[in-house]
Amino acid sequence: MDMLSGAQITAAALTDWRKLGQGLHTRFLISDFRQGVRFLSAIGEAGEAAGHHPEVRMGTGYVDLKLLSDDAIYRDDAGTEHQVEWVTQQDVDLARRISEIAAEQSLSADPRSVTAIELVLDTANAATLAPVWAALLTGTEALGRGTIGDDVRDTTSRMPILGFQDTDPHPTPRQRFHIDVQLPYDVAEQRIAAAVAAGAVIVDDSSAPGHTVIADPDGNKACVGTFQPATKPE
Repeated sequence: MDMLSGAQITAAALTDWRKLGQGLHTRFLISDFRQGVRFLSAIGEAGEAAGHHPEVRMGTGYVDLKLLSDDAIYRDDAGTEHQVEWVTQQDVDLARRISEIAAEQSLSADPRSVTAIELVLDTANAATLAPVWAALLTGTEALGRGTIGDDVRDTTSRMPILGFQDTDPHPTPRQRFHIDVQLPYDVAEQRIAAAVAAGAVIVDDSSAPGHTVIADPDGNKACVGTFQPATKPE
């Protein structure tokens, strides 16, 4: 199934969900464990009917959900098809159904509270380094999974994605790892402002609001990314 463009995801108007990184994320608030189990049971039935299921994490007072397809089709400039992890129409359809189930069970969505974290290693030698980190962190089956690059993506989501950002060759010491913080479009500016108030500085906001680089007082950098809809859902 074809991966959806940013414009298509925006047009879907999924007000309960936010596009972070590769997938659709949300949080629904629950009063107790039993209510969460009832909600997940209904989601399970909907997923079985659709032949597709979300990733689930449940804790005290919340159920976090992530939707993405591991068989999305990306076509490069030459027209060659690649199978990647991304949002497809089946994710949009199931997201709508899950929101309907939540409404039926009187559950409120809190998508502004979700955050996705990715680790990024700046290197001129991604092809050489990636196998080492794949073997160390997850096993080699995670190397390049769901991407056309060298990302390390654990099949069971035990760890954040480890990506590689191309840079010029350089001697150490120099910061190599940084954190990518994927935030909902409607909280990113507030979160950056809070970090600055706490002592951070903005290093580069030339691509804001989609991408902003900040640094802590020691100079350690983080990239704040957000999918900014062309038209924000009401």
